[in-house]
Amino acid sequence: MSRIVVTGLGVISALGNTVKENHDALIKQTCGLSTLEILNSKFANTSRFGEIKIATAELKKKLFITTKGATRTDLLALHAFREAIEDSNLNHDDLTCYDTALIGASTVGGMCLTDELYNDANNNPSSPSQFISSYDCASPTLFIQKLYQVKGIVNSINTACSSSANAIMFGARLIKNGFAKRAIVGGVDALAKFTINGFNSLSILAPDFCKPFDKHRMGLNLGEGAAFLVLEKEVDAAGKKIYAALTGYGNANDAFHPSSLSENGDGPYRSMQKALAIAGLKPSQINFVNAHGTGTINNDEVEGKAMQRIFNQVPFFISSKSKIGHTLGAAAAIESVFSILSLQNNEIYPSLNFNTPIESTGLKPVTDFQKQNIEYVMTNSFGFGGNCSSLIFSKN
Repeated sequence: MSRIVVTGLGVISALGNTVKENHDALIKQTCGLSTLEILNSKFANTSRFGEIKIATAELKKKLFITTKGATRTDLLALHAFREAIEDSNLNHDDLTCYDTALIGASTVGGMCLTDELYNDANNNPSSPSQFISSYDCASPTLFIQKLYQVKGIVNSINTACSSSANAIMFGARLIKNGFAKRAIVGGVDALAKFTINGFNSLSILAPDFCKPFDKHRMGLNLGEGAAFLVLEKEVDAAGKKIYAALTGYGNANDAFHPSSLSENGDGPYRSMQKALAIAGLKPSQINFVNAHGTGTINNDEVEGKAMQRIFNQVPFFISSKSKIGHTLGAAAAIESVFSILSLQNNEIYPSLNFNTPIESTGLKPVTDFQKQNIEYVMTNSFGFGGNCSSLIFSKN
């Protein structure tokens, strides 16, 4: 079968509003984490967040959206989606034909407007709130589907922090099995009180900048953003720019704890193992790993142990979350774009804030910008409930 390739990219994060802006910031080793300026939260100044410094009203104006009830999550998704389809030169006929699939992912969806919905329910009990139709995890995908009249398979996945990895994987499987000619896949999440308060209740919000894979890590920084990729068969992509091939993918459930991974990292180990098997690669062929790397006590030690189980010598690895925070349902899609940029440009964009290795693993992420020959890159995403996913991208 013809390889599945990436022909379009779109991203918005705390580092920039386009793929180019993100790439420039990655090269400069910019940190996008800051205190909150747009979202009103009691934690605005007690932690750091990967907040996109564009007000929601400004996003609406920029995107020419007047739809009532459109959420910040919808708008971030649309922003990245538009860049991806324009990059892939998809036209109206491409988007509305039945062999184009749209697979989105989100964890918060329209729940970023919980306060607004609550106020409407109390102040106008006899009148339905404009935000009711937005209040679910699938709303960003449905928003794009309606706007672009997508008629093919449409789905939205919520497996917590591995959501958009599974969206990418699902899109690839649709193409592989003949259910779609192309798939627009990705994820989005906006910062919201719902998630900030939730992660605070788990006591894993870092009081300062997160320190992935560091002995003295104290938790994660939340972020927001969106990314979409256009997947097609290589045979159908003639004349297009091909960024990378999606060579392998794997999903496994750790089945250990609702919010923690097992001590030896069985889920991460199996997801990486499956991705390598589908790609037909030996572990030694992976040149670089964009790790899940949340900066939490459990994840970083467990992911390190899992990588040591897979690799005789752990390859170069980093955590993108040290620069943009943990973007939840968008994380895997954004980090896939970053991984593809690494692959295309033979660049490793370093982890920030690392000083001391975790004693049980002794692993050290890359901490300075490097030019390295990269043929295969793996990106990991592990979600609550033990849902672990790994993707492998390769050069043309």
